[in-house]
Amino acid sequence: MTQKIIIGLVGPIASGKGEVKAYLQKNYSATEHRFSTMLRDVLDRMHIEQSRKNMQDVSTILRQRFGEDLLAKVLTEDVKNDNHELIVIDGIRRMADIIYLTELPEFHLVSIDADEEIRYQRVLSRNENAGDSEKSFADFQKDAQAETELTIPEVMGTAKEKLQNNGKIEELHANIDKLLGSLRR
Repeated sequence: MTQKIIIGLVGPIASGKGEVKAYLQKNYSATEHRFSTMLRDVLDRMHIEQSRKNMQDVSTILRQRFGEDLLAKVLTEDVKNDNHELIVIDGIRRMADIIYLTELPEFHLVSIDADEEIRYQRVLSRNENAGDSEKSFADFQKDAQAETELTIPEVMGTAKEKLQNNGKIEELHANIDKLLGSLRR
């Protein structure tokens, strides 16, 4: 068995984290863990719409009530119990999210970024959350100033590995292959 690799993705809205995750799943049989999965589970259980705003609100309420590191504790335990060789964590947003993950020798934080206009066009086209396809550029910029998004640049700054995603998808895929090759050495 090869060594377990845990890749944590951090980046602003629509920077390409989901594409990196999907590529690793398809081409390297990676399993996925997302902070938003827990939030979506809570919203579904309460029969509340899975909008970006509702996920942000639930995240804030849970962290204020049970501690900033609550979601990090849950996700780290999930990752520890995942026996796959390659694991991808999507949705890292704050330093508290990685506090326990960085204690795992298999963990690698990867920053992914793209220009703001490119990211805005991606939000419109993918329509991942309710109302995304109708967002104005000002709405998109306002989303980036939400409490859950403000600490992303700080976390990105701590990443040793960085991917830029302004080009063609084939370029991103080639860069992912290179990154994974270097992590396996």
